[in-house]
Amino acid sequence: NKEEHEEHLKLILELLKKEELYAKFSKCEFWIPQVQFLRHVINSKGIHVDLAKIESIKYWPSPKSPIEFRQLLGLDGYYWRFIEGFSKIAKSMTKLTQKNVQFD
Repeated sequence: NKEEHEEHLKLILELLKKEELYAKFSKCEFWIPQVQFLRHVINSKGIHVDLAKIESIKYWPSPKSPIEFRQLLGLDGYYWRFIEGFSKIAKSMTKLTQKNVQFD
């Protein structure tokens, strides 16, 4: 809410002043409903995956080798906390990263 935001803002500005750090006012944004930060969207309802990142993963080419599969699994692993049952999915996917697996 607005009061909490003002209190947090006051704390941050005081901390910056104490540490002799400065923020350029023209680059600051206040009272915005959501912000993108480190590949995530943060708003009043929590932290969410950026939809642009989901789209890029959705259209990722199908892996054709264990190495490519490992790359995809690593990328998906970054978002594990946003995917329900990810550990079960990853377990079966990890088997496909072994050298003797045939890809069609």
